[in-house]
Amino acid sequence: MTRLLAVAAALTVAAATLALLSCAYTIDPTEQALIVYFGAPEGVVTEPGLHAVWPFRTVLKFDRRLLNLDAPSEEVIAQDKKRIVVDAFARWRIVDPLKFYQTLYNLNGAESRLQPILSSNIRRVLGSQNFAAMLSMRRAELMHYIRDNLNQETKGFGIAVVDVRIRRADLPSENSAAIYSRMQKERQREAAEYRAEGDEAAQRIRARAEREVTVIKAEATRQAQVLRGEGDAEKTKVLGDAYGQDVDFFSFYRSMQAYQEALPGETTTVVLSPNSEFFKYFGQGGSAGSSRKK
Repeated sequence: MTRLLAVAAALTVAAATLALLSCAYTIDPTEQALIVYFGAPEGVVTEPGLHAVWPFRTVLKFDRRLLNLDAPSEEVIAQDKKRIVVDAFARWRIVDPLKFYQTLYNLNGAESRLQPILSSNIRRVLGSQNFAAMLSMRRAELMHYIRDNLNQETKGFGIAVVDVRIRRADLPSENSAAIYSRMQKERQREAAEYRAEGDEAAQRIRARAEREVTVIKAEATRQAQVLRGEGDAEKTKVLGDAYGQDVDFFSFYRSMQAYQEALPGETTTVVLSPNSEFFKYFGQGGSAGSSRKK
């Protein structure tokens, strides 16, 4: 009898302990809780720490941090008829656990409901733009527009979409090779145009330089001829003045120059008459001068 009483007391204590434990729960700073009584919601708890709850209540905890939603990669036809492979994702959080529980129930249900909405908005927004808009500064504006549309369509789900981003927006692989080839040919055509323009500019510069060289040479030749003519005139004038001062000496000097030019070597042979005027200074000294004076 005493043993039965001890066992009963132990069971009672254990039951009381379990009842007390079931009436207390803790909330992490990264969580928020919804109190449910046989499927009916009774309240939302957002304050972290230890909390008490009435028996037979269920505490459903939801993450209050940012959650990731990946959209499957799919092709989008842009406004300029280009097919684009888009890989995007969204960042969202639970702001109303009660509405979230009533509409999406849990994270798996939220992902299955939100992915089609995200994909639909991506196709609609990006399909209304050219491919170049996704590579320009308008890309951020398009992402904000998709985010606002998502919040408008999911405002009854107890969630808030914080951001939408595109990981990759590229052309399909079968189109990339053709586009890269066309881009390469375009760059080659531009390079050929630049080379042709450079060759044309080089020819113009070379022709202008050759023309300037010809003009400079002609001017230099003209000045040289002028100077040479002035020098010859001065030379003639000097020789004329010298001849007028002493005719005999000038004749003798000119004859000596003629002998030097006509008889340059030691074995030069000249066949002339002894009475030639050329040898007038090879006779008796002063005979030429005296004969000229008579």
